[in-house]
Amino acid sequence: MKKIAYGLTLGLAGFAAVLATPTPVIAEAGDLIIRARAIYVEPAESAVITPIGGTADINGVLTPELDFTYFFTDNVAAELILATTRHSATAVGTDLGDVALGKVSLLPPTLTLQYHFTNHGDIKPYVGAGINFTLFYNVDLPAATVTSIDYSDSFGFALQAGVDVPVSDNWFLNLDVKKLYLNTDVTINGGDINADVDINPWIFGIGIGKTF
Repeated sequence: MKKIAYGLTLGLAGFAAVLATPTPVIAEAGDLIIRARAIYVEPAESAVITPIGGTADINGVLTPELDFTYFFTDNVAAELILATTRHSATAVGTDLGDVALGKVSLLPPTLTLQYHFTNHGDIKPYVGAGINFTLFYNVDLPAATVTSIDYSDSFGFALQAGVDVPVSDNWFLNLDVKKLYLNTDVTINGGDINADVDINPWIFGIGIGKTF
C-alpha cells in the first residue's frame, strides 16, 4: 500500500503539472481554504506488552479527510484536519502466539501552524507542525478469549509537508504528507494484559481545494 500511495502521489504530481495555469496566488491574508482529500493512513506501530511480550500490528486504511486552512498573512496559516479511521489490531509474537484484538476507530483532530512559500511560481509548497488529540472509540471485540479492551485517549505532535498547484480560479490540486505521533495505553481483560502502544502513523493525502 505504501508503494500504491507513492505511485498515486507521483501520478497526481504529473497530472497537476500538465493542468496548472499561471495563477500564482492561491491564498492571501484573510482567505479561507477548504480541502477534500483521500488519505492513506499507514501506522508505524510498536508496543511493549506485559506480561506476555510481543508487539502490535495495526493495518493501514484509506479514508476521506476534510480540512480548513485560514491565512493570517500571505505566508502563515493554521490548518484544522478532520478525519476518522477504523483499524484492526493484533498482538503478534506473544507467549500466547498471535492474539487478535478486534477493531477500534480513531478520531484524531489535528491543528497545525503552516508556512506557505510564495517564491516558487505556480507551485506552492508548505510545511507545518502542530498537535493532535486522538479519541479511541467504537471498540469491537474479537473472540471470547478477549473480554474487554480499553484504549486511553492521548495528545501528540504532528509534522506536515505538502504542495498546492493551481488549476483554475480559486481551485487547486493538493498533495500532502503528515507524520503523527500517537501513543495509547491499552488495558486488556481488566488489566490481566497491558500494552504501551506507539502508533505513529504516516498519512499520505491527495485532494482538491478551493479558496474563499
